[in-house]
Amino acid sequence: MMISRWDPFREMSALQDRINRVFNEQISRGEAEGAEKTWAPVVDIIEGENDLIVRAELPGVSREDMDVEVTSESLTICGERKFDEGSKDKYLRVERAYGPFKRSFSIGVPVQPDKIKAAYRDGVLEITVPKAEEVKPKKIEINKE
Repeated sequence: MMISRWDPFREMSALQDRINRVFNEQISRGEAEGAEKTWAPVVDIIEGENDLIVRAELPGVSREDMDVEVTSESLTICGERKFDEGSKDKYLRVERAYGPFKRSFSIGVPVQPDKIKAAYRDGVLEITVPKAEEVKPKKIEINKE
């Protein structure tokens, strides 16, 4: 049996190499999966007594470039923010995300799909999803005996 000297720095160096390899693999995988990057608008979902309200921030997206779809199980918002390539201005920096987006949410309660309303103002899409009657809580009166 051979005795070897323990070197904690060698183990830390090996650990650092493994961590770097994992990060490099993730970065290269992300670049290889597609040059077209997608973005996701931020969303608030509020549950009221009678409905669900979904608010999505979509500044710079025209009403014609977005779609809202609902099924019995989910609500999907998709569309595209287009980059103005025809602009004569020279961009010094582009930090806002452009391109297609898609967000899907599980509804979780029965809804009335024929009564869903959507409004778009000031860059915020607001979708009101009324709950079905059987979901709304009903107050039961307790009688005296």
